[in-house]
Amino acid sequence: MKKDLRILGASVAGCVHVAGILKFLQTARDEGFTIGFAGSALEIDNLILKVNEFAPDILGISYRLSPESAIIAFKELLKKLKNKIDNEKIILVLGTTKSVRDALDKAGISKNFSKIFTGGESRKEVSDFLKGHKFENYKENIPPQLLLERIEYKEPFPLLRHHYGRPDFDETVKGIKQIAESGVLDVVSLGPDQNTQEFFFHPEKMKENLNGAGGVPIRSNDDLIKLRKAAKTGNFPIMRCYSGTNDIIRFAQVLHETIENAWCAVPLCWYNELDNRSVRKLENAIKENQEVMRWHAERKIPVEVNESHHWSLRYASDSIAVATAYLAAYNAKKMGVENYIAQYMFNTPPETDFSMDLAKMLAKIELIESLHDDSFNSFRETRTGLFSMTNNLFKNKGQLASSTYLQMQIKPQIVHVVAACESEYAAKPDDIIESCLIVSRVIENILEGSPEMSIDGNITARKKALINDAGEILSYIKKLDCDKKFEDPLAEPEIIGKAIRKGILDAPHLKGVPAAKGKIVTGFIKGACVLIDDSGKILSEKERLKNI
Repeated sequence: MKKDLRILGASVAGCVHVAGILKFLQTARDEGFTIGFAGSALEIDNLILKVNEFAPDILGISYRLSPESAIIAFKELLKKLKNKIDNEKIILVLGTTKSVRDALDKAGISKNFSKIFTGGESRKEVSDFLKGHKFENYKENIPPQLLLERIEYKEPFPLLRHHYGRPDFDETVKGIKQIAESGVLDVVSLGPDQNTQEFFFHPEKMKENLNGAGGVPIRSNDDLIKLRKAAKTGNFPIMRCYSGTNDIIRFAQVLHETIENAWCAVPLCWYNELDNRSVRKLENAIKENQEVMRWHAERKIPVEVNESHHWSLRYASDSIAVATAYLAAYNAKKMGVENYIAQYMFNTPPETDFSMDLAKMLAKIELIESLHDDSFNSFRETRTGLFSMTNNLFKNKGQLASSTYLQMQIKPQIVHVVAACESEYAAKPDDIIESCLIVSRVIENILEGSPEMSIDGNITARKKALINDAGEILSYIKKLDCDKKFEDPLAEPEIIGKAIRKGILDAPHLKGVPAAKGKIVTGFIKGACVLIDDSGKILSEKERLKNI
C-alpha cells in the first residue's frame, strides 16, 4: 500500500459551494490521506500557487455554476496545470452537476478527470475511489483480486457477496458481466447445478432432469474460464464456487486453476448420507472434507466450513449450533488453515428473535475466536437466512434491510447478500444489484454510528449460557473416545461420526435418517431455539446428554 498520499481541494472560478468538496476531503481524511483545502471561489492562478505549495497527489475541484462558464474555466485550468499533470502525475477529480458534466463531455474536457462526482454517490463509492489510489496493486482501476487484500481495500465497508447461477449458461455469463459493471458486488459466488456438483468428472452419469437444477450447468474447465472472464470488468469482483459433492479435491484443483477460487467452502459433516447430497458414508465424508481443508491450507487459500447453519436449518438447538460452529473452526485449524471464513447465518431458524439470534452469534464468535493465534485467524461473514423470507417481495426487502442491520452488530468483513426475490426464484442480475444497493445503504448508515445491542443484559446472559452448553456438548464428544485411542477426538472422523449416530449432535429434521438419531425435540421459548421435553418444558443440555 502507498503511504502519505495528499489531496488538495478547492472550489474555483467564482463558485462558492464548498459543502461537497469538504465532505469529499473528510472522507479522504478518514481513509488516511493528508488533506488540504485551498478555499472557495478561487481564481485559477491562485489555485496554481496553492498546488505548488501543497504538492498534492490528487487535486479535487468543485464547480456548481453554469455549464457555459464551466467550459471556459476548465480550459484555462487544464492549460495552466498541464505541465504539473504530465510531470508530477497529479490526478484530477471533479465534483459538479450533471449538466456541467454533460457539457464537459460534449466539449471533450471530461476525459482529463480521473473521476467526476455529481452528488448522487454514496460515501462508499467515494471511499472505493480513494482506496484505489492507496494500493500498489491497483492498476487501471482494478481492485485487489485476492480475498484478504480485497477485505483490507474495502474497510470499513464489508465485502458484498451474492450467489449467482442461472439454468442457462450463456445467460449466466451475460449476467456476471452486468453485475460486475454495476460495481455493487465484490464476490460472485457461483452456484453450479446439481449435475456439476455430483458428476463434473462423470458426464455419463448426469441426469437430464438435473440440468440447470439449482444453478448454472458447468460442463468443462473452459466453461469456468468463461465465467471468470465475464467478471473482469467494472469493479472486477473476485469469484468463488461451492465444493463438489463427489471428487471434491479434483474439483477444488479445477476451481483453483480456472476461476482463481477466492476461498473454499466445504462442510465438515454434510453432503453425504446425512443429507442425501451424495452416497458417501458419513465418516468417509468427514475425512474427505478434512482433506479438502488441508489441500487448501497447503496452498494458503482461505477456507470456510459451512457447518453450523446446516444444523440450525434442521432446527437443532441453539446450543448444538454453537458447539458445531466451534467444532468446524477447530477442525479447520487442525488441518492447517491459516485464514478461516466463519459464516454466521442469521434468522435461522426464522422463528428466532433478533436478540436471541445475536446472542447465538456472539457465542459462536467467542468460541471460534478463542482459537486465534499466530497460525490461525478468522474473518466474519454474515448472511440473511433464506427461510426468513416470505412470498411477498416488499416484506422481503424489509427483512433484508432489518437483518443486515442486525448482522452489522458483529462487524462482519463479508456480507453474503440474499436477494429479496430468492424465496420465489433464483436471482437475476437486476435483483442482485437492487438487493446489494439496499444492503449497502443500511451498512453506510450503521457505519455512521448505531446503538450497541450486544451490551443488552438478556443477550449477554444468553450468550454465556450457550457457551456453557456448547462446552458440555464438546466434552461429551471427547468422552466417546473412552479407550483414549485418538490423540485428538474432536478432529477424528470416527468420533465425530459417532457423536452424530449416537445423537450427541442431533436435529429434529434428521428423524428417519439412518446416519443420525433425529430424536431431539426443539421449540421456541422467549425467541430462542431450545430443547424441550414431552411436556414442552425446557430440557437442559446436561439433562439430555446424561441419557445418551
